[in-house]
Formats: sequence, structure tokens, C-alpha cells
Amino acid sequence: MPAEDTTPTAADVPRQRVLVLFGGRSSEHEVSCLSARGVLWAIDRERYDVVAVGITKDGRWVLMPQGVPATREGTLPAVPSGGTLVTVATTEAGTELLQLTEDGSASLGTIDVCFPVLHGPYGEDGTIQGYLASAGVPYVGADVAASAIAVDKRQMKHVFAAAGLPQVAHDVVMREDWDADTGAELDRIEAALEYPLFTKPARQGSSIGINRVADREALAAGVVEALEYDRVVIIEEGLDGVRELECGVIGNDTIEVTVPGETLHTGEAFYDFEAKYLEPVQLQCPARVSDEVAEACQDFAAQAYRAIGARGMARVDFFYDTTTDRLLVNEINTIPGLTPQSMFPPVWAASGLEFKDLIDRLLSLAVEAAEVSAHYAP
Repeated sequence: MPAEDTTPTAADVPRQRVLVLFGGRSSEHEVSCLSARGVLWAIDRERYDVVAVGITKDGRWVLMPQGVPATREGTLPAVPSGGTLVTVATTEAGTELLQLTEDGSASLGTIDVCFPVLHGPYGEDGTIQGYLASAGVPYVGADVAASAIAVDKRQMKHVFAAAGLPQVAHDVVMREDWDADTGAELDRIEAALEYPLFTKPARQGSSIGINRVADREALAAGVVEALEYDRVVIIEEGLDGVRELECGVIGNDTIEVTVPGETLHTGEAFYDFEAKYLEPVQLQCPARVSDEVAEACQDFAAQAYRAIGARGMARVDFFYDTTTDRLLVNEINTIPGLTPQSMFPPVWAASGLEFKDLIDRLLSLAVEAAEVSAHYAP
């Protein structure tokens, strides 16, 4: 009589409970909802028990049993203000999701791992990472320090410079200096950099608050708009004939880097918010560049990832100046876009890792990072 097969099946293995957080208080709230829609579609429901929670624009956590709300074509989703309020807390049972009621709270079960799909301030800047770490929840992506560096373009550029990575010429404007003597700040920028220039808030993404400017009047207006989003403004020189290339990176101690991809877009200005999320775009994966340029992208991406101390995942963006054949590191994003028009999933697919498998790897890396961190004294 043959021996009984006791190998556990998929049905015998308990599903990990995954908290998917999206929305948030930043101006990238709607983009976060779009990215979460992609994650919720891709996550393997046979392996994971998924709980979706949206964070409203005023910071309330709302249970979203139906996931991201459906929207009409050409409009962006948002987390509604009503609904069941929840929070995460550490109890004797472990880290639990609690429903908040008039009489106190009620447990909705424990959480094994969190996927924070939160772009920009209060989500990508280390804020939510610190909260989750304090609650003992493993989470996808970079830790507090790396998140804070990556989201702040001024500090990110300092770290890249220290690592010897090539960057576009740039300068910084502080609100207090601008308010004290606007004319002197304009004179200083014009002496240091050449038009056209880009004005950017230091801690925003998705092209929010960014303008391309070609003269002093437009520069002043661009700085004023950027100051609506942050007290620090980055000024960068524009480049003619530039191509925008991107690589994905995943891993903790051991990392993997994708082939570079390129976003092909039209428009006289730049790849702005509408072009990114409301208009059709073409993603070229792999990018049509020489082997030398592709290898340089991958090498710089790995260096940038290591320089900020990233873990889990990131997307590294480059400017390829075709007039001088220079490759410049633009920025690193520790919670890259995961929307249908985002580059991160396609570059991984072009490198042999489909979206569903990518999400599974990221959740595994989150648990691995938490297990390693547990070996160190707090």
C-alpha cells in the first residue's frame, strides 16, 4: 500500500492577511488610489487575505471593502469621507485592525503585512513607515530614513552628490530667503543656471507644482507656485534633446535591476500631471538605447538605491542627454507609481517578472526585512 502523501497543499497553508493602504493626505491622493487599484487587481487572493483601507484627505482611515471606487473615464478616484473608521493597534493578540465605534473599538482581525500605496508626504516620506514599524507591522518598501531622503529632492541630491552620481545642474530656494529678498534670489539663480529652468517643490511627486520657465518673470511665478507645496524649491537646468529613462529595483540585501524603459510623450513643456494620468502614453520597454547606456542605467540605479539605503523597491529616473551622450540621475522613488500608465510594472515585465509575481515578491521582501530588523535591539 503506497504511503500517504502529507505534502501541504495551497489550501492547507494559512493565507497572510495583507493591509493595502491608499489615498492619504498629500496632493498625490488620487494617484495613490490609481496605484492601489493596480495592486488590488494583481494581488493573489489565493495566497493573501486582503483588507483595503483608504486614508481620506483629512487623515481618517476608512474601511474600503469594495476597494478603490470606480470612476468615469478621464476622472480620478478618491477615498470618500464616510464609512467605517478603523485604525491599527498592537494588542495581546498581535497587531490588529480595529473598527472604531461610539462604544470603543472592535477587532477586525490581525494584520501580517502592509502594502502602503501612498505617494508623497504623509505616506512616502517615512511618516507611515514609522507608524507601521512602531505598531510591529511588516511593510512593503523603504524604511523611515531612506523614505525621508528619497522624498526630499534637496537631501536626495546631496546624497547622490556624495556618492559621485552625475546630476543636472541645480540650485535651491528657501522660503525665508525668497521672502526676505526676492530680487536677490532671482539674481543668484540667473547667475548660477541657464534658461530654460524647471521649478519644483522639494517634496512632491507626479509633476505637481512643477513648471518649465524661460525668463525671469516666469521663474518668479514658478517659484511662487512651488512654494505653495513646500518651503524648499529645487531649480534645475532644462536640457535640449533629453530622453527620460527609468529602471526598477527590488531587493533588500541582494538587489535586482530591470532593463531601462522610456516614456514617450508629446507636448511642448514636459511630462506633466495630465500627461501622466489623464492622457494616453506610450511606454517603450526595453528602451531603445545602446547596450552601454542600458548598462550605465542599471549601474547608476543600483548605486542610487544603495546610496539612500533603500530596501523593498524603488524606481530610479534618468535624463539621457543625447546632444552630449551624458546620462544623469534625476531622482529615486521609493513608492513608484503602480497605475496602468506607470513604468514600474512594465519594466519588470520586460525583465521577466509579471505584475502579479512582482506584488508577491514585494510582500515577501517586506516580511524578510521585518524578520531581519527583529534581530536588532530597538
